[in-house]
Amino acid sequence: MTMNKLLVPAFALVAGLLLGTLFFGGLWWTVRRAVLAKSPARWFLASLWLRMSGVLAGFHLVGRDDWRRLVACLLGFIIARFLVLQLTRRAAPSAFDPAKEAGFAP
Repeated sequence: MTMNKLLVPAFALVAGLLLGTLFFGGLWWTVRRAVLAKSPARWFLASLWLRMSGVLAGFHLVGRDDWRRLVACLLGFIIARFLVLQLTRRAAPSAFDPAKEAGFAP
């Protein structure tokens, strides 16, 4: 029984990591695509709706009336934010160079 008490929060933490990666990775992907789109507002609104509905559904399924699972999921979500932030900072200089874009300024 003790193993089960440890596994359930661990799975909730992993689920939170997955949800956070999808949410913040999706946000990063959306920003990169929407900047070049003809109607960026549609990209941002559609992305926000998809990401929020997915995360809320995921938290609802993981939590299932147990605050400990919900807290573990939230902790994983927050950790994923920092992981995605670190990964995207490393990828940003090669993907988007403001010096290249300065030539297009009026």
